[in-house]
Amino acid sequence: MTRIDLTGLEVRPAQVWGGVRLVPLVRAEPVEGLRLHRQVYGSQASGPQPYGDTGWDSVDLGDRTTYTSYIPHGFVADWSGEEREAAAYGTRLGADEPPAVPVRRTHHHRLAKRRRKDGQAEKRLRFLPLHLALEGYLALHFGGPSVVWEEWSQQAVRQGLSARAEAAYAGWSVPGLAEALRIFEIHPGQCGLMLYVADSLAAAFVVPHPRDYRALHPTLIEDLYGELIHQYAFYGAEVPEFTARIRDGAGSVRTLADLRAAARAQERSWAEAHDGLMARDLLETSYSYERVYRMDSYDLYRFLPPFLRGGQEQHIGELIADHKGRTVYLKTFRLSENQIRRGHLLRRLADSDWHLGRTAEALGTSYAELVRRVENAGFASLLDVHATARRVRESQES
Repeated sequence: MTRIDLTGLEVRPAQVWGGVRLVPLVRAEPVEGLRLHRQVYGSQASGPQPYGDTGWDSVDLGDRTTYTSYIPHGFVADWSGEEREAAAYGTRLGADEPPAVPVRRTHHHRLAKRRRKDGQAEKRLRFLPLHLALEGYLALHFGGPSVVWEEWSQQAVRQGLSARAEAAYAGWSVPGLAEALRIFEIHPGQCGLMLYVADSLAAAFVVPHPRDYRALHPTLIEDLYGELIHQYAFYGAEVPEFTARIRDGAGSVRTLADLRAAARAQERSWAEAHDGLMARDLLETSYSYERVYRMDSYDLYRFLPPFLRGGQEQHIGELIADHKGRTVYLKTFRLSENQIRRGHLLRRLADSDWHLGRTAEALGTSYAELVRRVENAGFASLLDVHATARRVRESQES
């Protein structure tokens, strides 16, 4: 599996609010063997929250290391066949700070963990949406140089890329998104959507069952969105609404059946235009997949793009696929140009065993320019004085 397979999902005409375009994804037949439901963490005593209660959480990664981040919501994949609540949203991760409201504090030991009851493993897997994907991106060549070349500092050799951080925006801070999600009409059979800002794909979200989508639709306002999407929402113009024009020049529309057939043709035309143009980069890119957990006939993966330069969209994300590779659950995060550039640079360094000279030759650039790229990417602390001195010397000579 290298691409995202959305077999079984059909596109419906988009709905527009200002610069936000929401494209529904519906299933003719829901996936019955896997469910995602809502389970609110925390106390109900503090009163109703706009998008669910909030809680504080922490993830113990072992070796006295704690993963700390804002978590908009957690999901639990349930393949037991029982109708139980199994998805949480409105939770947070924190290690030391007190909660804003009195809520129950829970501890998770991994970003994807099998649920247990009375000491027995259940057919339920708790995972943190998007944080599986972000962890995969932040862990990209996290160990640093594989060979101790003199250009790399002792910090790079001993600690690698620790600690890496990336910025993201919560959905409520993206202008127009909250209002668009509030007035969005949920279609019968809808199991997901593609979210566009200024007609640039911001995220894709897919769940197994229509009831899951209705429960989790409000969580989109708590999801994480990239810097580029935030900028597009601020500065982008309104986008045109979907319109269908049925012309009857030859008198072909004479009955309701003719009108229905013409409307369906318009829908097919819209779907083909969407998949072939608007969602092309997401669906046609070859990703590298890492399996996180196997759940009987389903597998939970996170994926990374090839980090190609040239302006095309690049997404990270996670998905659950069935035994045929068809997507049952999907959540994506659009990378910014700077994030793509950092991923591209790390990949090229690793391909050349972190040898700066060979990497510069592979990139078709000079040693000094490569060192400058490493510094501009935020990895200056990895470089030894030898590399910096050589870059300055070559710059002066040129």
